[in-house]
Amino acid sequence: MKSTTLIIGASENPDRVSNTAIHKLQAHGYDVKAVGLKPGKVGNIIIQTGMPEFKEIDTISLYINPVVQEQYYDYIISLKPARVIFNPGTENPAFKKMLNKAAIKTEEACTLVMLSLGSY
Repeated sequence: MKSTTLIIGASENPDRVSNTAIHKLQAHGYDVKAVGLKPGKVGNIIIQTGMPEFKEIDTISLYINPVVQEQYYDYIISLKPARVIFNPGTENPAFKKMLNKAAIKTEEACTLVMLSLGSY
C-alpha cells in the first residue's frame, strides 16, 4: 500500500470532484481517509465528520474553499502531513504561509491531473 491521503471536503455525490478523487486515489493504490460535512461512504471509504485523529497522513488534498479552511488550520497542521494540495478553487496564500512555516510542503495543483500524469 502506498502512502495515505486525507481528502477534506469529501462528498458522497458522484458529481463532486472530491468523490472522483477518492476513487482514483484508491485505483492508484493509495490508502484514503475522508472528512466531509456530512457522514457517508464513497465505495468502501467512510466519510467522517468533525476532526478525527489520524496517524501517518502523508498528503492532505483540499476540496473546501478558503473561508471553510479557516476552521481546519490547526487541525491540518496537527496532523503533520508531508504536503497539502490546494485543488483549483481552494488556493489560500495565508494558509499556505502557515503550512510552510510548519515545514509542510504545499502545492497548488489538481489531484486528478497529478494522478493521470503520474506526478502524484
